[in-house]
Amino acid sequence: MIATPESSIPITLLTGFLGSGKTTVLNHLVRTLPRTAILMNEFGEVALDHQLLQEMDGPMALLSGGCVCCTISGSLSPTLKNLWMARQRDDIPAFERVIIETTGIADPAPVLDNLLHDNWVRARYRLDGVVTTVDALFGMGQLDEHFEAVKQVAVADRLLLTKTDLASADLVAALRNRLATLNPAADIVTVTHGELDPAAIQNLGLWNAETRSLEVMRWLKPQRYRPASASPLAGKAHPELHDARIQAFSVVIDTPLDRFGLQSALGMLASFRAENLLRFKAIVNLKDEPLPVVLHGVQHVLYPEVRLDTWPDDDHRSRFVFIVRDLEPEFVARLLADFSGAAHRHAESAMPVSPS
Repeated sequence: MIATPESSIPITLLTGFLGSGKTTVLNHLVRTLPRTAILMNEFGEVALDHQLLQEMDGPMALLSGGCVCCTISGSLSPTLKNLWMARQRDDIPAFERVIIETTGIADPAPVLDNLLHDNWVRARYRLDGVVTTVDALFGMGQLDEHFEAVKQVAVADRLLLTKTDLASADLVAALRNRLATLNPAADIVTVTHGELDPAAIQNLGLWNAETRSLEVMRWLKPQRYRPASASPLAGKAHPELHDARIQAFSVVIDTPLDRFGLQSALGMLASFRAENLLRFKAIVNLKDEPLPVVLHGVQHVLYPEVRLDTWPDDDHRSRFVFIVRDLEPEFVARLLADFSGAAHRHAESAMPVSPS
């Protein structure tokens, strides 16, 4: 049985390229965000500040402020299970949230896959959001040279811009523009010496714990994406820079969609174009269903669909936003329309009526 959003423990995935300041941010969060479980990959760059650690036997350490820290050994699922069981036995503080710090060269997709497809984990935890740190001084070069850095930006719900005090104003402005092009929906928060409001990393997903509601349009932000037909790189040769091969765009379909056709289209993208499909979000109007469904995917990982109790606004069209690599927006839009039956119904409506 899957836990309700109210009862499940939120997980924040903290990622970012090598040296971008993840652990500095984490050290600050440990001090300011109590009752948090910190999971660190055992190959992490820097350990947490030793002054925050207290003695504790086993693979976990207590932190000041009622937090607990442990290393991820092997699969993530057993670590989350051990934490949960220790919490139930009162062996550790009753943590209220989890932050997972990845290594600097980690692909976030396998971690997301683990969180979403382990039924035991899904019954007790929920992914709240992906937070990516970006180095203002060296971020441009990292995005140029390492596709892992581009992918970490593309899948983020929030971007933390670090070391802005070390970079020129022009460089920071150029990087901000570049990040906004790569991931239009992710708000950018400036972080100085790791200090930030803990609220900046919370309530980033579809569910908002403060309002106790599903906030679809805040999460989807379709107005920030270019329509597929207006994508600036559509039909053009791709330059060599990694992010020049990345496109963020929206697709809007007016007519209700066939469920199985839509599943087939998204399944094809996730199965055969997983490396190209960095992320998508959607609110869709399905044929013969009165209420909308929210869809979400990262590469080969398709999140469980979420059924809404009502439409968030008066616009009942299906709205998709995509971030892709080496994939033409027109191809994605046509695939969705063809498989979901939208193109067929448009063609039928345009056919002249034969006289009887």
